[in-house]
Amino acid sequence: MKSKLSSVPAVCSPQRVVAGIVFIPLLAYSFAPYRNVALSFPERLVFWTGVMVVALGATWVAGNVVREHLFQKRLLIRDITFAGLILALFAPSLWVLSWMVFTYCGERAPGLVSVLPYGALFATGLLLVRQRETEGVSDVTLCRPRLHQRLPEEFDGQVYRLTGRDHYVDVVTCKGTFTIRSRLADAIAEMEPVAGYCAHRSHWITAEAIAGVEKQGAKTFLRLRNNDLVPVSRKYYPGLEEAGLI
Repeated sequence: MKSKLSSVPAVCSPQRVVAGIVFIPLLAYSFAPYRNVALSFPERLVFWTGVMVVALGATWVAGNVVREHLFQKRLLIRDITFAGLILALFAPSLWVLSWMVFTYCGERAPGLVSVLPYGALFATGLLLVRQRETEGVSDVTLCRPRLHQRLPEEFDGQVYRLTGRDHYVDVVTCKGTFTIRSRLADAIAEMEPVAGYCAHRSHWITAEAIAGVEKQGAKTFLRLRNNDLVPVSRKYYPGLEEAGLI
């Protein structure tokens, strides 16, 4: 739970908070929610604030589902699923919000059919923004770790973890496990600039591969995206806890 909540500060950056504070009142001042509906400025402000909250919630849920369950799928499949989830979550929530606000204000609430275009417009806009963000980080993704040079040339996937075995290291990836001759410490150094954590003296895990935490009695394990369970030793437990991963 902590690992998921730790992403909230990154989403709610100071710039976005300020933009929201400025944008929502301007939106409420300039636009009525629906045609032929007269609401006062405070009522429109409440409505559009609720819309932003619903939108952020739908985006957060959809983004997490796509990242956790479709991270290996093609970009087109991820985008279609993302847009579909946004529409499925946002449209009914917006209709409920509209019904509550309009009923309280003594106005007739719009039907679900009237709300669907808003959901479709919102999902399309988010999809375009998401594409732009993906393009913006493309230069970073092209900066491959040096360790990739020791893997097969055709490998272009994601490394989940490194496991040391004497003078060898198992490189567990989304496309199988590759064994290289190296010390674990050297292999970890060759993974820069990829962020990761030591969970055990024999295991190093990339941050993006961590899907959750699992307890088995007194023992703690990190569950990875490929469902591997990596034990957490007492030595590294405090650091992982401080990082918000357990």
